[in-house]
Amino acid sequence: MSFHPFTTFSTANRRLILLLIAGHLLWSCALLGLWASGSLLAAPVPRLSGAFFIALQLYFAAQLLLPALRLHPAQRSRGFYLFWLLLLAASVWLLNQLPVAGGRLPLPAVLQSALLLLVATVIGAVLAGYVRRLWEVVPVCVAMTLADVVSWRYGPTAEFARQIEDYYLAPEGPPPLIDMLLVKLVVPGAAGLAPVFGISDWIMVVFFAVVARRFGINDNLLGPSGAPLARQGRIGCYLPVPVVALLVAIVLAQATGLFLPALPLMALIMLLWYAGRYLLLRRRR
Repeated sequence: MSFHPFTTFSTANRRLILLLIAGHLLWSCALLGLWASGSLLAAPVPRLSGAFFIALQLYFAAQLLLPALRLHPAQRSRGFYLFWLLLLAASVWLLNQLPVAGGRLPLPAVLQSALLLLVATVIGAVLAGYVRRLWEVVPVCVAMTLADVVSWRYGPTAEFARQIEDYYLAPEGPPPLIDMLLVKLVVPGAAGLAPVFGISDWIMVVFFAVVARRFGINDNLLGPSGAPLARQGRIGCYLPVPVVALLVAIVLAQATGLFLPALPLMALIMLLWYAGRYLLLRRRR
């Protein structure tokens, strides 16, 4: 069987992927606008202002999930996934190599963050397609929690955090390799964009959102579930629980001044939410 990486998308999925790409480009423009306004704020700024800016950017990013909720599951060959993952990884690496001078427009960092979100969205949607029953999210949450905690306590995560902190406090030479996988957002008072969370965190955000859509669980805190909103194109009305869970983890880490892994807290919040919604649906039936 021949492999055609550019022609294996269905017509519907091709349009949705183009919509995803366009949405992430618009998100980049919004990020640049926030950076321009945030750079006018004098440092130091109250932590509440930083939390507001991060919440605003995550709210914008949540709207990018709507096309992903409409993607049709499809079986692909290993070559298909390998080709696109390598292409996207190379793009992220190239953007990470572009120098960014302090005080100038942080365009490479903005594009890199948008590309990381796009990659994470596609990966999260694909992974959610392998969930056949709702209870299967339980071992997924347990596994990701254990892996994150062990890596944070005994593995490389603590060392990566030290490297990132040292680099952004006194940037000299090329950034650490792990910086390539960190999504950077606007933080008032900072010269450029600051790393806030990793690509794996957004992968799980998308995973949980798509799982909720597949099993008819409304995870939108602003009204109807994401699926009808996506079909109607109602942008601005979607704030899923996993995005809020990620925000809680980020704010908690900033408030304590400690590097805290986001995935365990996200897993706990999502398990409680899924359990509560599932029991409510069973009771209504």
